[in-house]
Amino acid sequence: MSILTSLASAYDRLEDAPPVGYSLEKISFLIALNDAGEPVGLPHDLRDVSGKKPLPRPMAVPQGAKRSSGIAPNFLWDKTSYVLGVTGGMGKRVLGEHAAFVDFHREALAGIGDPGLIALLRFLDGWSPEDFDRLGWPEEMKDQNVIFALESERLQNIHLHDRQAARDVWAKLQGGKKGAEQLCLVTGVRAPVARLHPSIKGVWGAQTAGASIVSFNLDAFTSYGHEQGDNAPVSEDAAFKYTTVLNRYLSTDSGHRVQIGDTSTVFWADASHAPSAEEAEETFMAMFAEVDEEMQAGGVGEILEKIRKGRPLKDFAPELAEGVRFCVLGLAPNAARLSVRFWFDDDFGVLARNYQRYVADMRIEPAPKAENPPIWRYLVETAVLGKRDNIQPNLAGDWMRSILSGTNYPLTLMSTVLMRIRADGHINGFRAGLLKAVLVRNFKKEVPVALDTANDDTAYVLGRLFAIMEKMQNLALGKVNASIRDRYFGTASSAPRSVFPILLRLNLHHRSKAEKDGASARLAGYFAGQMGEVMNLLPARLPATLSLQAQGTFAIGYYHQMHFRNSEKTDSKDKSE
Repeated sequence: MSILTSLASAYDRLEDAPPVGYSLEKISFLIALNDAGEPVGLPHDLRDVSGKKPLPRPMAVPQGAKRSSGIAPNFLWDKTSYVLGVTGGMGKRVLGEHAAFVDFHREALAGIGDPGLIALLRFLDGWSPEDFDRLGWPEEMKDQNVIFALESERLQNIHLHDRQAARDVWAKLQGGKKGAEQLCLVTGVRAPVARLHPSIKGVWGAQTAGASIVSFNLDAFTSYGHEQGDNAPVSEDAAFKYTTVLNRYLSTDSGHRVQIGDTSTVFWADASHAPSAEEAEETFMAMFAEVDEEMQAGGVGEILEKIRKGRPLKDFAPELAEGVRFCVLGLAPNAARLSVRFWFDDDFGVLARNYQRYVADMRIEPAPKAENPPIWRYLVETAVLGKRDNIQPNLAGDWMRSILSGTNYPLTLMSTVLMRIRADGHINGFRAGLLKAVLVRNFKKEVPVALDTANDDTAYVLGRLFAIMEKMQNLALGKVNASIRDRYFGTASSAPRSVFPILLRLNLHHRSKAEKDGASARLAGYFAGQMGEVMNLLPARLPATLSLQAQGTFAIGYYHQMHFRNSEKTDSKDKSE
């Protein structure tokens, strides 16, 4: 099933889906009018004030106009620059926006006898932007979305756009915009084609006014002389449905969204049994995002724990293993358009198996302190200064695609982690897990989960040897400004033959110094014994260079040895531990 077809089908499963031609918008204030078109009292604040910050109320209103850089008013609602001619910003074109709003409604409502719509026209005819300050209307109202209602109907929650006369006018306006009938690529039936698809909002990094998945606005994008939406015929109804669902899922509190790097990821389940679909969606959220304690302690937590242990889904959740179709869509900004980073459409059982494989790939001992860390926690280890905004573009989407589909991981994952290790010298469980995962899946290497003292892979053994040398230095000198890791790790992991002779001479000096301290002598001897055991696994001649894969193995060997604990050889003076 295609992306648009699946989204359009999801619209039919929304319990509170707005009718065709309407959309859920964030409304903050309501202006009450009397029959003469005069405002009654101050505007009413509709925002939710239960949290730290007032939040606009989602409300079904006539679908907003698609705006890029031009002026386009909405029907019976809009922000204050259009409705009232006032704004909290510079307002370079606010007068033009307000004039367009007034002219649009005068033309659309001409000859209409409905009392509510007549009251709106009277309000617009008598309103002046200076009235905002004269009437003492609140400053926080500026640049917020505003609707109207007759004061006599306000308490019944009947707004002007809810009146039947307004609905009839809106239907007429919509009918006038429809294109010629063609075969819809989404539904397969002949219907009027949408020349412009509604904007999609909520994608991280995209334009606040919204962006498009389907868009043709330059000659280079057109085919056989077609214009705009005629190049990819999608009916008005299908365009409305898929954009409505996508906007709903992209909202922050939808329960259908998780941010992975620069990729805004939405997901949904298609199942004949609604509780199974909801359970699948909650389980996916728990897989790839941080979940609260209540969800972790409930049924979803139990399912996720069994999945992570590798148990077949059909053994403990057969209702999820079969009969639940699951979709995952990754979107990233691309100027006024949206790029599709990945698309997964398969049974939830397939997704669960691919996730289990990912969990097995990432397993490393000792494990990171964070239990079952979300994917973004791994990604920040690839970013400069560990900032989420510095994650490489495309990396998050490419990695997520490989996890969902069970294919090879992007090689940039390994190269980026190794680059960060050389830059900051920090090797933790997150980075070691990433390196191990790429080696296991992409290169089919047998990489140990925990320290393997019998492993004679040269790169792995060299990483262990380097870690023991660093421990010996820490034992002898304590904390220093620049350790051998700071000075030599990059060269030791890429060109070992050139640097390990130097490190061995340094190690003799460090051992001699540590043995002069009676409290450290026993531990120095223990490290020396470890070095002897490790060096016995090395070839007679060290390799001149190590490949990228071998450098990853080196880092894993270093991590295993550096974090190895032997309870029989502890010492209170062991500064390296």
